[in-house]
Amino acid sequence: MNADANAVIRAEARVALESAARSSLRAPSVFNTQPWKWRVAGDVAELFSDSARRLGATDAEGRLLLLSCGGALHHARIALAAQGWCAEVDRLPDDRRPDLLARIRVTGRGAPDPVAAGLAASVSRRRTDRRAFGERRPSDDTLARLGRLVEAEGARLHEVPDERVPTLAMLVDQAADVEYFDPAYRSELTRWTHRPAWTGDGVPPATAVQNSLRRVPVRNLLPSGSAGLLAGAGDDEGAVYAILYGAGDRPLNLLCGGEAMSALLLGATAEGLATAPISEAVEVAWPRRLLRRLLPDTGEPFLIVRLGYVDSDEVLPVSPRRAAHDAIQVED
Repeated sequence: MNADANAVIRAEARVALESAARSSLRAPSVFNTQPWKWRVAGDVAELFSDSARRLGATDAEGRLLLLSCGGALHHARIALAAQGWCAEVDRLPDDRRPDLLARIRVTGRGAPDPVAAGLAASVSRRRTDRRAFGERRPSDDTLARLGRLVEAEGARLHEVPDERVPTLAMLVDQAADVEYFDPAYRSELTRWTHRPAWTGDGVPPATAVQNSLRRVPVRNLLPSGSAGLLAGAGDDEGAVYAILYGAGDRPLNLLCGGEAMSALLLGATAEGLATAPISEAVEVAWPRRLLRRLLPDTGEPFLIVRLGYVDSDEVLPVSPRRAAHDAIQVED
């Protein structure tokens, strides 16, 4: 292959990687902090954590930052695979650069991956739905399909039995109390729920839900303000509470856990389910230790996800996203 042909392929790969990085901007993140950056050069894209967007109080150990970045990585991967691009992914490729989380290298073209295409089609439709879910329960077949998506990313999914949901609710509630009485947490919460529109991040009041009695408490994002969404007529009776977990809590485990989180949320969206991540019980160390006892085997809990159906036709508002030029650096 001559030099001109190589240049054309690299240029096409660069365009594909930039498009994939743009898709990743829709990935979920705690408080919608979007704590990642991309560098695209030729046929390689590098994903970095953005320490300026780390939550020092809410996420003191950086666990949720890695989960969030893993979600962005998965969004980018499926965008490439859905378009028929073949790529190699090297996670945590340089011990000397802990902020460099992954390197994606395009290696060629092939047939579009139908599973990736189905997930990629859900990227623009996925929302965190904090409203109450109704009586309809996700089917066992649906949950099994979601479990397989999670396992394909190296993690596991455990449905909390109904009789253990009160224990889960207690852990979430007590973790929320610990955080609420921490002035640093309240300051952080205020910062990320009162963002100027031009920042393209944070949790605007329009996407927060007003307090109501729920099976498992929902984070009060605006303790001194007014949320834009009513909880609705449901009471979460049909909701399934699933714990996403993995083998450990090393950075690689958490990064891959974020990829599994993305697969779960996008897969659930494709199945017509509403989803709401719950992270309070993993943000505080001792509830997280107790959360391990709800797992069927030895493992490290990454996140709780509420899955179900909303008895409403109201379309949720779109959460803001950063401008591409703020998060993606493209080099010739």
